[in-house]
Amino acid sequence: MKIENPTPMQWNFSKRAQQLQSSAIREILKVTMRPEVISFAGGLPSPATFPVEHMQAAFEKVLSTHGKVALQYGPTDGYLPLREWVADSLSTNGAKILPEQVLMTSGSQQGLDLLGKVLIDEGSKTLVETPSYLGALQAFSVYGPQFVSLPTDEHGLVPEAVAELGQGARLLYALPNFQNPTGRTLSVERRAALVETCARIGLPLIEDDPYGALSYRGEPMPKMLTMNPGGVIYMGSFSKILTPGIRLGYVVAPTPLIRKLEQAKQATDLHTAQLTQMVVHEVVKDGFLASHIPTIRKLYSDQCQAMLNALSEFFPAQVQWTKPEGGMFIWVTLPKHIDSKVLVDEAIAHNIAFVPGAPFYANQPETNTLRLSFVTVPPEKIRSGIATLGKLIAAKI
Repeated sequence: MKIENPTPMQWNFSKRAQQLQSSAIREILKVTMRPEVISFAGGLPSPATFPVEHMQAAFEKVLSTHGKVALQYGPTDGYLPLREWVADSLSTNGAKILPEQVLMTSGSQQGLDLLGKVLIDEGSKTLVETPSYLGALQAFSVYGPQFVSLPTDEHGLVPEAVAELGQGARLLYALPNFQNPTGRTLSVERRAALVETCARIGLPLIEDDPYGALSYRGEPMPKMLTMNPGGVIYMGSFSKILTPGIRLGYVVAPTPLIRKLEQAKQATDLHTAQLTQMVVHEVVKDGFLASHIPTIRKLYSDQCQAMLNALSEFFPAQVQWTKPEGGMFIWVTLPKHIDSKVLVDEAIAHNIAFVPGAPFYANQPETNTLRLSFVTVPPEKIRSGIATLGKLIAAKI
C-alpha cells in the first residue's frame, strides 16, 4: 500500500553530520573523468602496476580450495596468516612485532577513523604536519579535535617543535616517507629525534606509511615503529603496492590499543572482507612483492623525472617545487599573490587538473600552493600539461 500525500521528511542531522564536507580531491576527480583532461589531481596508483593475473589466480585458488571459509564471516582483527605475514615483515632484530599487535582494516582510511574514534574527544589537542594528508584531517575532524599545526621545512616535520607544542596532546600524526601532499622525506636523524621526544612526553606517534616501499633508489628508510614499538602506531596499506580496489590496510600498535581499535571496528563493519585478505595473503606469501615493487618504483621514478624536467623547462623562475625521491607527489609553491583555487578553475578550462593546496592545511592555509601527481600520466602528456599550466602561471606574474 502506498501512502498518499506523505509529509516531506525533515532530516535532523547530528552536529557531527552537519560538519561533514566533501573532499576537495573527490570533487575535482569528477572533472577528470573526461577523457580530454590531463589530470595531475588524483593520488591514484597507476593501473599499469596492478598485478591482474596474479590476483585472478589467487582468487581462483582461494575459492577452489578454501571457498567456504573465504566467503564466511571472519574475525574482527583479521585473517591470522596475513597478520602473521605483516608482523614478520615489520619485525627486526631489535623489535619483534607479534600478530596480536596487527589489526586488518578496510583500507588505511578506516584505520585513521578508528584511531580518531578511540583517541580523540571533542577539543582534544591533535598534532599534524603543515601541510598534512587531507584524508587524515577529514577522518579526525569528525571527532572535533583542536588541531595544532607543526612547522615543517624542505626536510619535513621539525621535531624540535613537538616538545613545545605536544604537551597534553592525544596524538601526533605524521607521514615520514614521500609525504602526501609534499613528497618530502623525514631524515633518519629527525626520525630518531621525533621518536625520542614523543617517548619522553608520553605522546602517541602515528607513523602512516603507505608510500615507504616506493623509494626510487630501492633503499627504504628505517621505520619509527622499530625505534619504539611501545609508543609508535604504524599504519600500512596494500593499495599502493598491489591495488586500492581490494581496500586492505592495517594498524600495528601495542595490544591494549589494538584491542580497543578492534572493539571500535566491531561496531563499524564487524570485520574486513575475509576473501580479500586470503587472496592478498596468497599473492604475497611467497615473496611476490620483492619482484613486483621494483617495477612500480621504475615506472614512478621515470614519470617523476619527466615532470621535474617539464617543471624546469616551463614554469617561471618565481615558482618552487619539491624533488621527491619516491612516492607519487610534487608540491608546488607559487608567488604569494597567486591563489591556486582560482588557478585550478582556469586550468580545468584548458583541460588540466591538479589539487589546490589549501585543503591540506589544518589551520591557516597557504593558498599559493598546489599538489601534482604524476603516476597515472604518460611522459608526453606530462610535458604537454605542465607546459600549459606554466603559461597560465606566467600570465599571473
